[in-house]
Amino acid sequence: MKYIEEIIDLEKYPVHNPSCSKYNELVNYTRKQLNEDGCCVLPNFIRPDSIKRMKDEVDRNLSKIYFTSDKHNPYFTKEDKTLNENHPKRIFTVRQSGYLNSDDLEKDSDLDKFYDLEEMLKFVSDSLEVFPLYKWADPLGKNPYSVMHTDHYFPWHFDGNEFTLSILIQKAEKGGFFEYVPDIRNKNNENFEEVTKVLKGDRTRVKSLDLKPGDLQIFKGRFSMHRVTKIEGKTPRYIALPCYVKNPLKINKPEHSKQVYGKALPIHFKRENIQGDGLTD
Repeated sequence: MKYIEEIIDLEKYPVHNPSCSKYNELVNYTRKQLNEDGCCVLPNFIRPDSIKRMKDEVDRNLSKIYFTSDKHNPYFTKEDKTLNENHPKRIFTVRQSGYLNSDDLEKDSDLDKFYDLEEMLKFVSDSLEVFPLYKWADPLGKNPYSVMHTDHYFPWHFDGNEFTLSILIQKAEKGGFFEYVPDIRNKNNENFEEVTKVLKGDRTRVKSLDLKPGDLQIFKGRFSMHRVTKIEGKTPRYIALPCYVKNPLKINKPEHSKQVYGKALPIHFKRENIQGDGLTD
């Protein structure tokens, strides 16, 4: 149980003991929430001391964060002018955000220790009812920190991996809410018409979360379009993003990686043509 008791509130969330009744109750709860909303939030999952260590790690490495102000569509693909101008692949919005990439985390990082926990891999797999489930092989995006400052905005998008955990480290003074549209697409239907409606301002299906530091969110980011609203005030928003996948070989496309993480490594080009779920990314 190395590190785990220093990071997770095991009394409240006994992920280390899958044979106990409390673990089964927890998994039943997460499954219910995920099936209903494509999302589940577990308050105060991460211990305050661990949250402080993660915040301090970000603060020490601000110079390494890759900040961008660029336009992208929900799929992080290049514009296809053969499509109708109202097609979501042609609707681009300015994004301002930064990432402390996974390859820049410190040797003794609590976030790295958390991501390495086999207990968490099993718990997330049980919660999602996905067997087997794998930690993501993407060397930049597998477990980064997202950093957003005043006036930053991360517009509507889909993730390149199926499942993401979010751990809020530092809450913005104002704004920075997580909004999402549960399961707006699936592997059989891109649902472009509904995606366009959301991009044009339709909030009929939109849900919003006001996460608190220490909260753990389990989320189907590949299928549920989501965004982070504009940051207001002087306090930046820090959030950790451990990621999980069904396919252990598939990683971000080079274009996606360059737009979000500032670079694409040889492995991104090598695995660019590995077949995934057929969805746009």
